[in-house]
Amino acid sequence: MISIKRRQRGTPITMQSINPQVQAHPSSHDEEYNVKDTTPQLGERWPNGGRGWASGGERSTSTYDLVEQMFYLYVRVVKAKGLPPGTLTSSCDPYVEVKLGNYKGRTKHIEKKLNPEWNQVYAFSKDQIQSSVLEVIVKDKETLGRDDYIGRVAFDLNEVPTRVPPDSPLAPQWYRLEDRRGEEKVRGDIMLAVWMGTQADEAFPEAWHSDAATVYGEGVFNIRSKVYVSPKLWYLRVNVIEAQDVIPNDRNRQPDVLVKAQLGNQVLRTKICSARTTTPLWNEDLVFVAAEPFEEQLTITVEDRVHPSKDEVLGKIILPLTLFEKHLDHRPVHSRWFNLEKFGFGVLEPDRRNEQKFSSRVHLRVCLEGGYHVLDESTLYASDQRPTARQLWKQPIGMLEVGILGAQGLLPMKMKDDNRGSTDAYCVAKYGQKWVRTRTILDTFSPKWNEQYTWEVYDPCTVITLGVFDNCHLGAVEKAKATGGSAVHDSRIGKVRIRLSTLEANRIYTNSYPLLVLHPHGVKKMGVLQLAVRFTNLSLANMFYIYGQPLLPKMHYLRPFTVNQVDNLRFQAMNIVAVRLGRAEPPLRKEVVEYMLDVDSHMWSMRRSKANFFRVMSLFSGLINMGQWFNQVCHWKNPITTVLVHVFFLILIWYPELVLPTLFLYMFFIGLWNYRFRPRHPPHMDTKLSWAEGVHPDELDEEFDTFPTSRSHDVVRMRYDRLRSVAGRIQTVVGDIATQGERFQSLVSWRDTRATSIFVVFSFCSAVVFYATPPRVVALVSGLYYLRHPKFRSKMPSVPSNFFKRLPARTDSML
Repeated sequence: MISIKRRQRGTPITMQSINPQVQAHPSSHDEEYNVKDTTPQLGERWPNGGRGWASGGERSTSTYDLVEQMFYLYVRVVKAKGLPPGTLTSSCDPYVEVKLGNYKGRTKHIEKKLNPEWNQVYAFSKDQIQSSVLEVIVKDKETLGRDDYIGRVAFDLNEVPTRVPPDSPLAPQWYRLEDRRGEEKVRGDIMLAVWMGTQADEAFPEAWHSDAATVYGEGVFNIRSKVYVSPKLWYLRVNVIEAQDVIPNDRNRQPDVLVKAQLGNQVLRTKICSARTTTPLWNEDLVFVAAEPFEEQLTITVEDRVHPSKDEVLGKIILPLTLFEKHLDHRPVHSRWFNLEKFGFGVLEPDRRNEQKFSSRVHLRVCLEGGYHVLDESTLYASDQRPTARQLWKQPIGMLEVGILGAQGLLPMKMKDDNRGSTDAYCVAKYGQKWVRTRTILDTFSPKWNEQYTWEVYDPCTVITLGVFDNCHLGAVEKAKATGGSAVHDSRIGKVRIRLSTLEANRIYTNSYPLLVLHPHGVKKMGVLQLAVRFTNLSLANMFYIYGQPLLPKMHYLRPFTVNQVDNLRFQAMNIVAVRLGRAEPPLRKEVVEYMLDVDSHMWSMRRSKANFFRVMSLFSGLINMGQWFNQVCHWKNPITTVLVHVFFLILIWYPELVLPTLFLYMFFIGLWNYRFRPRHPPHMDTKLSWAEGVHPDELDEEFDTFPTSRSHDVVRMRYDRLRSVAGRIQTVVGDIATQGERFQSLVSWRDTRATSIFVVFSFCSAVVFYATPPRVVALVSGLYYLRHPKFRSKMPSVPSNFFKRLPARTDSML
């Protein structure tokens, strides 16, 4: 066996060249890539006392109990009235500057308004405040020169009240503006609300944050936390039945007719009608993915295949999706005839007058399928399995609460102007139809979000996915892009998946998860993500009931799709979700959605192939070990064990009614014994299982190659040869399995008349013997024969084995 690391680059690698026992996994990496316990201060109580940052005695928060409390000073600037006009312009373009120490927040200016309204909220983190006085300054923006000072209001932070949701929002008050020194009242009033709160405050998501003061322009919208909802997806089933009066452009030939259906970017075609006639018949299903609100229309085109590379349009019709009924079960849908517009007619009024009075018709059965679940993510990591129609939903069986605490040890993702690495990280979580995005924490490798979100759970055997990204849309990068730079994409930092069925109910899991990303040069730890997760069970009876139900809705089993249909429809659904979420404000960008949905999971990878191969081998390892142990028992390697097996075997033979109870009792004790070693953490990405560390560099280069490939012909030829060698091994294994099955068939197929004759006579004799012999005696003789001492064993293969291997298989007919 040759280890992977000893292979030179460019050398074809087969399954034979991989030793599963020789893997380069340093022990330090084992610890580095593991899930670890953390001890965050969740649901921290409010400080005591009436001075400083909180007052009113001890009080516990009513929300956000899965995150650490973060204190913020909130300033809501509502409006102003009675502002003085400027001395030169006789008008006022006011704006407000909120100043606290070195941090300044500024509203937009409102032109020529003495009673302006802003209604903006500012949040200053307690940890970053270095002043005890808050100033709210009103200024008049000047086109040239320095802005005029109108007045200000100052607040002592020790006097600021504290608000805790679900208390009602603090009512804003009017404050009279003062001069620079705060000694004299000036003209004008401003309405403000100032309070101390936490991230649980309703004003938190829309607030301007002091730690994002460097962001400007459209970048401000890209740093806020948001909740998104995936579009409601439907399967649109178009059953093309037949057409009538299809007249080809060339009247001297019978048409080869097909129907093309298009919905947005999705185009499907029926087969060409086998009979060349003007009344073709198909009865073929075409299935699309549609999203509410239905913006696209269904276009049906009847075409004539006049050449293998050319189709002529004979008729066309455009149908809005609101025309079709929403179907919830497998009962048949009523079909309808639709008249086709002749291609080219109807554009000009004279053409419309010349159009023939009769038209071609197409017979369709179209409906929106609401009984299916539209797959928009990898089936291995599905987070939702409910049907589209809300009428078919059942009651939730639990609640999932996730506290996204923060991240540690993130790597620099981009370079700033001063050649310093930085990371502007945000986290995205996806479960079911609900997506959440935390706010972006600027220029830090240890961001703290401390945001909590809740989802309803309808099936515990689902997965929540969380991804961390670097925000590259903050204004400065956008400016560089406008000056000739390349397209800007948010960089992926890492991903975490948690299967809900691995969580104990009503327990809070506080763990740090390594963020692992596979790069062209290998696996890399990008940092750790700290989470607090709690799954609350609402009904224990419903929970156990769910485990006996099918994974998908009933329609998937009554009218199933083919494997190719499922793959194509999932790809279309992913694209629709990415486009719709990309149109939100702020957008959840395409690269983020595709990474969360594992859009490239179907691509070929030598690394995944090896990983799956060894997964299969590990499944058989238990059977192999049991077979080796039984072989040692049969060969009396350990006489004491063999004698005990004989005694146990004789007891079971004498009392056969104990066989099944003994088997289930054994499984019971095995389960109890393994309870001591149950996993303490939710499962996470395993670099060993994924073969992410012991992978050949060229295999990684192949995995990250574009499709179609961008590599040279020599490299592609080498990879093709390697793929052929791996496929050859798989082909051999599959062929061996097929051969054994065909040998079983040939026992009674008379393909080998002598072998079948022997087997038929043997079967008749065996039937007579077994009919006359008690089953207990047969089992006893068989067991003692297999457990016989090595002195009575032959090293040659047994007669049944020799007979079976001599049976013919269909390999003789293979070319």
